Amino acid sequence: GDGEVHPHDAVAMRHEREHPDGLTSTVVFVSIDARVPPILIRTTQRDRLAGMRLLVSIDSWPADSEYPLGHYVRTLGETGTKDTETKVLLQEFRIPCEPFPAKVLACLPPADYKIELEPGRTDLRHLPVLSIDPPGCKDIDDALHCIELPNGNWQVGVHIADVTHYVEAGTAIDLEAADRSTSTYLVNRRLDMLPSLLTTDLCSLKGNVDRFAFTVLWEVTPDAEIVGVDFVKSIIHSIAALTYQQAQSLIDRPDGAGGDGDVEIQAGAVKRLARLARLFRKRRIDAGALTLASPEVKFVLDSESLNPTDVQAYTLYEANALVEEFMLLANVTVAKKILRHYPTLSILRRHPAPNRSMFDGLISKARTRGVSLCIDDSKKLADSLDAAGRAMSDDPYLDKLLRVLSTRCMSPAQYFCSGEYSAKDWHHYGLAAPVYTHFTSPIRRYADVCVHRLLASAIGVQPLPVFLSSKSHLHDLAANMNRRHRAAQLAGRASVQLHTLIFFAGDEGGGGGAKEEDAYVLDVDADEDSEPAFTVMVPRYGIEGKVRLGHIDGKDERLVRDPEKFKLSYKDGETGEVVASVKVFDKVRVRIWVRSSRDRRELVVDLLQPEQLASPKLREKSAAGSAKKRKKKQKTKP
Repeated sequence: GDGEVHPHDAVAMRHEREHPDGLTSTVVFVSIDARVPPILIRTTQRDRLAGMRLLVSIDSWPADSEYPLGHYVRTLGETGTKDTETKVLLQEFRIPCEPFPAKVLACLPPADYKIELEPGRTDLRHLPVLSIDPPGCKDIDDALHCIELPNGNWQVGVHIADVTHYVEAGTAIDLEAADRSTSTYLVNRRLDMLPSLLTTDLCSLKGNVDRFAFTVLWEVTPDAEIVGVDFVKSIIHSIAALTYQQAQSLIDRPDGAGGDGDVEIQAGAVKRLARLARLFRKRRIDAGALTLASPEVKFVLDSESLNPTDVQAYTLYEANALVEEFMLLANVTVAKKILRHYPTLSILRRHPAPNRSMFDGLISKARTRGVSLCIDDSKKLADSLDAAGRAMSDDPYLDKLLRVLSTRCMSPAQYFCSGEYSAKDWHHYGLAAPVYTHFTSPIRRYADVCVHRLLASAIGVQPLPVFLSSKSHLHDLAANMNRRHRAAQLAGRASVQLHTLIFFAGDEGGGGGAKEEDAYVLDVDADEDSEPAFTVMVPRYGIEGKVRLGHIDGKDERLVRDPEKFKLSYKDGETGEVVASVKVFDKVRVRIWVRSSRDRRELVVDLLQPEQLASPKLREKSAAGSAKKRKKKQKTKP
């Protein structure tokens, strides 16, 4: 209500004061993390700091002080603006975002560095190598080729940026990369692991220039049986940097369509790769690899202000799966090679099988739809997800939803050193692979840099750096890589949430503002003491939110909760008949909008349908809107 005092003001009234020196005052700092108590700081610039996001350090908590004492470190910017809130999330997840220091830049080759064939490198510039990436991709880690051999077999090459040619072990740039350990991708900016001269230029396998690469070459039959494999440091010349969509149009191109020679060469390679990828993929899925899904969407940003003007689903082409297939093949092939040479020093990636309890909730939710999930091994889970998709075929989104929710019941994959675990624990559950590593993205992941060094040493082209033969060092590296990888993921999601808020608040015009959409129920709070509420996923925007039925009293006799069935029902007071209910996996209609208070904004999701459960205020609004729509509909019916 209006007469109530905001809790922050109550603290401020008790503690804020001017000091006798006439210069400083004590002010109250409130952390965005609710677990941290208010902090008292003494400052000369009270008026300049009000309404700003600050970084504050806690110094002490004297016995006679209600709250800890701290000091001002720096101002991040004005609360609520996109740039400030982006700085806040970088700070929150400890993402390194300082410019690279001089000693790191000193390790870079000169700006006019020429890439030329050197002794010990294999010249592969005659091969029709091409890269396939999202549009606008600047850090191209990988490129592919596939040619016919005289004996009727095919040669396939995966070419990966030769980052370790420029990043020498133990130098300042290497230590910096090891600390950062990954690039972080936010909606509106990228924070690189390596300076941009390498990231977007010398290491990036751009079209029509010579580049150094670390290449894996396979000889395969046209039916995807692998005959042999070879690893070489190479120099390549990519003939085309394609987008997924361009690659897809080559896959779909009719055979013998004529046209110029270059397109023919590209189409031949891409079609052969696509054929192999389908066979490799089928083989992996037969072995039990999982096909999971992500609800992610991408923002369309205004070219000037970079504010979100629309939200779109990712289009996944067969070309995406093609690239993924060969990256997986390269990673598995390299993992086996480095293990043979360094059975206890290899940096690998494991994915533990989920334990029963992590899946219990999802299994019982699926059961309410007559679907049983079996997780004894990944093959059984994959098959039961496929069967579930068929059983719920009346609504294709439910298949995707189950896969999204399954992903959340998994443990995260993690980097580790092969000497620390027994071989049975190396297994990658999601990929159904006994050994797996990361080799294909050394521009943006430090694990791949280490794996490049292990591989170079295994094939005898460079000695293994001393510290990569120390188990305790490898242990610390893996721990840091896991921590940084997780932080980069969380920061990326937080950036999406921030842009989601800006979009639904309709800040900058564009296509934003409040929206009405379909949503699916993920979970229902059906405990006796809880406020009646449920969680939903809105597919159109890839977001989830809690729908609170605050207008229904939790003690209302007409409210029936059924935790077994994940269901809330509402009865008619007179007849006792159920007038409306909501249960897990139901499709409902919601309104999404942003509620602003003075120091934070939150996404609010309100129920519109089933309308007997919606708040009466919203029912009136919605009725007016749908009456208009009904009129329209009648006109359009034949």
